[in-house]
Amino acid sequence: MASNIPTDLRYTRSHEWVRKNADGTVTIGVTDHAQHALGDVVFVETPQAGRVLAAGEACAVVESVKAASDVYAPVAGTVVAANGVLADAPERVNSDPYGDGWLWCLAPGEDAAATALLAPAEYETLVAGGG
Repeated sequence: MASNIPTDLRYTRSHEWVRKNADGTVTIGVTDHAQHALGDVVFVETPQAGRVLAAGEACAVVESVKAASDVYAPVAGTVVAANGVLADAPERVNSDPYGDGWLWCLAPGEDAAATALLAPAEYETLVAGGG
């Protein structure tokens, strides 16, 4: 099944997406490819507001009927909001991974270089290769 890969986002090799917001923050979630691989999501643990994250740090968990998977911070920064809706509706990660299924918002740190993020075409190549 082909994955939905929006062209306005950036991606990681570990299947997170990053959306730049108008206020300078970024919204982070797991990709369509990741949620398909996980199966039915039954629990989501997000990082708390105020937590400072390093790029690549495991900071969230998405549990499905198949397995529990860590979610990593794509860039360094401070968590400004978590998607509290997921506590009661974790299935939104499956039904709307790029919308209501977002995980957290982050205020990027000064050293939060986005150079490690993949453009949509690069991510599509990764996914096509079974990444």
